[in-house]
Amino acid sequence: MATQTKRPRVAGHVDGGDPDPVAGFLNWCRRVGLELSPKVAVSRQGTVAGYGMVARESLQAGELLFVVPRAALLSQHTCSIGGLLERERGALQSQSGWVPLLLALLHELQAPASRWRPYFALWPELGSLEHPMFWPEEERRYLLQGTGVPEAVEKDLANIRSEYHSIVLPFMEAHPDLFSLRVRSLELYYQLVAVVMAYSFQEPLEEEEDEKEPNSPVMVPAADILNHLANHNANLEYSANCLRMVATQPIPKGHEIFNTYGQMANWQLIHMYGFVEPYPDNTDDTADIQMVTVREAALQGTKTEAERLLAYERWDFLCKLEMVGEEGAFVIGREEVLTEEELITTLKVLCMPAEEFRELKDQDGGGDNKREEGSLTITNIPKLKASWRQLLRNSVLLTLQTYATDLKTDQDLLSNKEVYAKLSWREQQALQVRYGQKMILHQLLELTSE
Repeated sequence: MATQTKRPRVAGHVDGGDPDPVAGFLNWCRRVGLELSPKVAVSRQGTVAGYGMVARESLQAGELLFVVPRAALLSQHTCSIGGLLERERGALQSQSGWVPLLLALLHELQAPASRWRPYFALWPELGSLEHPMFWPEEERRYLLQGTGVPEAVEKDLANIRSEYHSIVLPFMEAHPDLFSLRVRSLELYYQLVAVVMAYSFQEPLEEEEDEKEPNSPVMVPAADILNHLANHNANLEYSANCLRMVATQPIPKGHEIFNTYGQMANWQLIHMYGFVEPYPDNTDDTADIQMVTVREAALQGTKTEAERLLAYERWDFLCKLEMVGEEGAFVIGREEVLTEEELITTLKVLCMPAEEFRELKDQDGGGDNKREEGSLTITNIPKLKASWRQLLRNSVLLTLQTYATDLKTDQDLLSNKEVYAKLSWREQQALQVRYGQKMILHQLLELTSE
């Protein structure tokens, strides 16, 4: 999955380097049977960031852009140490499920005869990846406070460190002939995790395979050159022998070809891919209200110790129903609440009269707990009961207090082009994340006002 980080001409970790990496990559494509349509070009010109793919001629919806044979994919199965990785599969299991692919990359990057070297030449400079995991901690916390990104990154870094020291490094040390000293580095491992996060693809399971473990991620040359847009114009299709990138709408000559990485809010895009879509382009943007924040708002509304204890009892009941959790969040989109059932049930249980709650609890939650009519679109929020709206409003106000800046401060920065242009790239990206979330939260404030 390509990102909008800046990609240099030659990746810094590839020895020597082709003076024209695109020509080298296209020659490699021909050798491995990766067929690009003559109507598309890999280019740095006319793209939103770094390398991208551009239409040389007008394309129609349904037209084939390129075909990647499965043998050209870089995975734990196709790499030159695939047999070893398969034999050691049990010892390489981890929370992420990415260790075998990461070991494949660590080996192939330093193998002088790796068949993927021309592909690596189009990779980003590993030392200049822009994921927040590479930002200084103080800068990350200050710029992205309240967005959920710093907490997600801290969790990632702890998991990556643990995975590296407990599984990856011991494996490399056990096979020194396959992993040179220069790839036995936690810093390089962080960088490759970021590359897999941003550039790999995970083949969806078939409907009848839903119970199976998810497929392992794979690197898909050519497909990972495409940049992302919510309003994309191409899509990757999977078949038994190959992967096909197909136009999903007409693409005029000279326009960039965009894939989608799924419905991603800006905080997810910056966390996983190192870029955002500027406001208001990301129609999939969301804002989170932490579930514990709604509990806090409910507790603030209590006047006596008995009411306070009852609020905790209601919360425990919601936990038992698996509607809420200490680390969960209610997810609000621009037009609908994505965690609709959880939010409606939580507001209902926390706001219902004490007697009604006792009855519901006695029925063990199985009583008249029917869904409210209609889906909880944003425009339906004013129709909620007054007590529900008040609790939701108080929860939004508490959420807005978690940011380091208010909406007006961010608005002023965005509306002044001269000032915005002077911000660093990170400051601009973080501003877009904060602003998109705050706009959704302020819309909720308006809809919950009396």
